[in-house]
Amino acid sequence: MRRAGSGHSLRWALIKAAVAGTTMVALAFLIPLGLMVQQTARDRAFTAAERQADALGPALAITTDQDAIARALASTDAGARERIAVHLPGPAASGAVVGQARADAPGVAAASGQGRSFTVRVSGGFALLQPFAVEDGRVAVVEVYVAESDLSRGVGTAWLVLSLVALVLVAISVLVADRMGARIVGSARRLAAAARSLGHGNLAVRVPVEGRQADGAPDELREAAHAFNAMADRVVHLLAAERELAADLSHRLRTPLTVLRLNTASLGEGDAAHATRHAVAQLEREVDQIIRSARRASDDAPAVAIGCDAAEVIRERVGFWSALAEDESRRWQLAGAEGPAPVPVQRGDLAAAVDALLGNVFRHTATGTAFAVDVLATESSVIVLVGDAGPGFADPAAALRRGEGQGGEGSTGLGLDIVRKLAEATGGDLALGRSAVLGGAELRLRLQTRPDGTPSRGARRRRLRQ
Repeated sequence: MRRAGSGHSLRWALIKAAVAGTTMVALAFLIPLGLMVQQTARDRAFTAAERQADALGPALAITTDQDAIARALASTDAGARERIAVHLPGPAASGAVVGQARADAPGVAAASGQGRSFTVRVSGGFALLQPFAVEDGRVAVVEVYVAESDLSRGVGTAWLVLSLVALVLVAISVLVADRMGARIVGSARRLAAAARSLGHGNLAVRVPVEGRQADGAPDELREAAHAFNAMADRVVHLLAAERELAADLSHRLRTPLTVLRLNTASLGEGDAAHATRHAVAQLEREVDQIIRSARRASDDAPAVAIGCDAAEVIRERVGFWSALAEDESRRWQLAGAEGPAPVPVQRGDLAAAVDALLGNVFRHTATGTAFAVDVLATESSVIVLVGDAGPGFADPAAALRRGEGQGGEGSTGLGLDIVRKLAEATGGDLALGRSAVLGGAELRLRLQTRPDGTPSRGARRRRLRQ
């Protein structure tokens, strides 16, 4: 589902379906009903004309005197509006006519000869011709005029009322569909919000499946909510088991570390012995940090990010690796780490990342290969460049894939992946390329210091060469 306002939401789809369905049903009923009303108005007009003609039947049965017939016409409603006439039989072909006649002679003659009533088209409407038997077996024809407007009287009002009824039905269906859609969409949005919250690390989020918030939700969404809650519980269980496993595995390292620390005490004095003891102490601290982090529950995590000075950490770690570099006759240089370079990562995590970058140089290049570390602080990020004079990366893409790396004995292939995740946690990245100065491999670690910032183009890299 897309976000609200996209024009293709489930709620809008339900409204359109309700409008289409209700409109079709309304048209299926209202159009025949309107046609029936129109036919009823037509029949009503001709029925009224027949009644007007029948009202003259008794008078014609008594007399055919024109004056008497004229008085009888005047007493009728149609006669008062000059809409009725009587064609009397006489010696002439057409006979005498009393009233306002509109029908032609052939129509009157047909009605008289056939002895039944029928209608003929006249100017402005229709004429009903009704024959009546008079004295001496002759036939008189009563003509009643039916105007065109009488045939559609009330039809327009009926169509208007039916149209309003159709609109009211559509409006009611839209309202009902909107309310139903609101409940369904609300349940779907709560499920989507819970999924996003879980994806952002809130392991305590759950979707309500009972109560007021879940009222009106279809069974399918309730089942999805149950499945989501079960999945979230499973994720919490798996993470807890993973933390316990990491803590247990890290705790198993304490025994060999203790033996190693005791053995380093017997190495005596010297730079190599001091560096070895320092490395063992650092390793012991890292194992303790792993155990504490694994044992700590997610709700005990710090509320705010802990930062550190990247320049200070890099100076310390480069100084640590410099002793090994001198033993292997490696030339090295550090540039750009004089001033402060704050980054939003923990000191231990950054130190581990720098050690992974420098350890990658010592592990995958020959003894005596030079390396350089450059630090570039911009307005929105801190960039660390680690280059060497080795052969470079045979496959940079594979080197960044977790568990692959450059392989080799003693390499797990996880170092660069750990560095990449640290960079991406700040909004930065890790890139692999070729060093423009030393000609070998170059790793570019970018730590974002401002979420919406962009690197400054005016910042220049500074180098301090030994």
